[in-house]
Amino acid sequence: MVRDGYFYVIAFLTVAILLHLFLGGWIWSVAPVLLAAFFLWFFRDPERTIPRGEGLVVSPADGKVTQVVRVTAPEGETLRLSIFLNVFNVHVNRSPVAGVLREVRYQKGEFLNAMNPASAERNEQNLAVVESDEGYSVAFKQIAGLLARRIVFNPTPGMRLERGQRVGLIKFGSRVDVVLPGNAQLHVKQGDHVKGGSSILANIPAPEPMATKDELLAETLV
Repeated sequence: MVRDGYFYVIAFLTVAILLHLFLGGWIWSVAPVLLAAFFLWFFRDPERTIPRGEGLVVSPADGKVTQVVRVTAPEGETLRLSIFLNVFNVHVNRSPVAGVLREVRYQKGEFLNAMNPASAERNEQNLAVVESDEGYSVAFKQIAGLLARRIVFNPTPGMRLERGQRVGLIKFGSRVDVVLPGNAQLHVKQGDHVKGGSSILANIPAPEPMATKDELLAETLV
């Protein structure tokens, strides 16, 4: 279980005991005990089998792929996937690739429904950019939802992350966006359900090797 969950569980069990002592009878303690059980389940942190292989990008979160969009910008083309987490999903977030964490940018904001497209810009959020071992960058953004009131992200810029490594969580319903290079070969589509750390979102092809000076000269002589 995630460490944050112990605070909720202990708090509600304490309330249950106090209600029993001061009001008499365990009937008054049923509600806080049930809430303690819910938080014990909600903050679960199951082990996952992390896929191996070059160029693989795994899901940073459990949930449903609600959007796949190709975005064209001056810097080039990218693919953005949105993953919606409901209250029943595991809320632990993981690094989608192995590499160095280059940037972390937190932004305060609103708490719109995570299904609302405007939530990507207006809600509380945390952006992380990882430069992979293969040389490409993958960004993922934790976005607070209607019920989420706290984003947790533990690593700091400059740290090395492994593929599928736990990096934080978003409490209660929320959303995670993943931005991939435009040449990414997707393994998922809108409507698919994914698991953090174990579901492969995409494969990034290795760049074509640059021709050497001698190879270029040989081609011109043919």
